[in-house]
Amino acid sequence: MYIAQQLKEKNIAEYLLYLWQVEDLIRAAHWDMDVLRKEVVSKFQPTPEQEVELLQWYESLIEMMREENVLQSGHLQMSKNVIIRLMDLHIALLKSPKYPFYSGAYYKALPFIVELRAKNNGKEEPELETCFEALYGVMLLRLQKKEVRTETLRAVEAISSLLSMLANYYIKERDGEIQLNSETD
Repeated sequence: MYIAQQLKEKNIAEYLLYLWQVEDLIRAAHWDMDVLRKEVVSKFQPTPEQEVELLQWYESLIEMMREENVLQSGHLQMSKNVIIRLMDLHIALLKSPKYPFYSGAYYKALPFIVELRAKNNGKEEPELETCFEALYGVMLLRLQKKEVRTETLRAVEAISSLLSMLANYYIKERDGEIQLNSETD
C-alpha cells in the first residue's frame, strides 16, 4: 500500500507494474490472507498499525478482484483506468507539435509494439497495454533468473524510454506544468 502510494505519486508507469505484481502475488497466495500476512506483509516489517492497514489493503484488493471477476487472470479496473488515462495523454502528446521528442520515442518503439501485437494472437488491447505487458514479462523473466534475448532487450529499451517519457509528462500534466487538449496545442 505504501509502495503503491509512493509510486502513484512519483511514477505512474511503475505504479501500474506494481499493481499487476500485487495482483499476481494475491493469486499466488490463492487469495489467502494468512499466506499474504506471512509471505508478503511480514517482509515489510510493519508496525502493528501498518500491518493492519496493509492487510486491509490486501483484503480490499481481493474483494475487488472477486467483484470484477479477475481472480484467475486479468487486471483490476483501477489498473485499466491508469492505462486509459495514459492512452489519452499519449494520444494528446502525439497530436501536439509541441512534443516532438515524445513522438520520436513513440516511432522508435512502434516497430516493436507492432511485432508484439502480432504475436498476441489477435487479442485487442491498447498499444500501451502491450508495452506494459512486455515490461512486466521481462521483469518476471528476470525475477525467475531466466535469460532474456537480445532482441527482447532492444524492444524493452525502446518501450521503456517511451513509457518513461509518458510517465514524466503525466506528472507534468497532473501538476499543471503543461496543458494538453487545448485549442492552442
